[in-house]
Amino acid sequence: MLPLTETGVVVATHNAGKLREFASMLGRLRIRTIPAARLGLPQPEETGRDFAENALIKAQGATRIAGMPAIADDSGLSVDALGGAPGVHTADWTMTPSGRDYPRAMARLWRLLEEASAPEPMTARFFSVICLAGPDGDHKLFEGSVAGRITWPPRGEGGFGFDPVFQPDGHGQTFAEMETGRKNRISHRARALEKLMEYCRAG
Repeated sequence: MLPLTETGVVVATHNAGKLREFASMLGRLRIRTIPAARLGLPQPEETGRDFAENALIKAQGATRIAGMPAIADDSGLSVDALGGAPGVHTADWTMTPSGRDYPRAMARLWRLLEEASAPEPMTARFFSVICLAGPDGDHKLFEGSVAGRITWPPRGEGGFGFDPVFQPDGHGQTFAEMETGRKNRISHRARALEKLMEYCRAG
């Protein structure tokens, strides 16, 4: 179904940070990644009830238009003291009339934790589901997660999204403080991508 090393794959995201991670990891298998924006693909409405449904919506939308395999990720941060929020709505928290505002979203997260008198450590988990879809209608899902804690104030200039306030278990740095290669060995998206890469190797 998916000879990715020959055809390449459309990466159905307009998030520059995600594009870099996909290109870096899939490049190990000499898989050519094609950004959705390069093909003029729109951003579909993410109406799914969970990460898997949203990843499927994005990947299938891209493969239908492009006529070639596509991958899409849906990911988010689940904070225990907030009942799992923001969860599947993580991206929504960052949206403003002028675009995404991650500092504002992180400040909102911390304010809610303070209002909830959340105990330390403020445990959380990042989730990622990657969908690989083909023009023939077939698809496959790959999941990854990483446990950690919320820390304040934000630390680090790297990464993207909520990385400056997430410190993975067993590490003294936030994702945003880590060198890219190190983060790409342990992150939720890296773990999902590793499963995708194993699937590609086996095929």
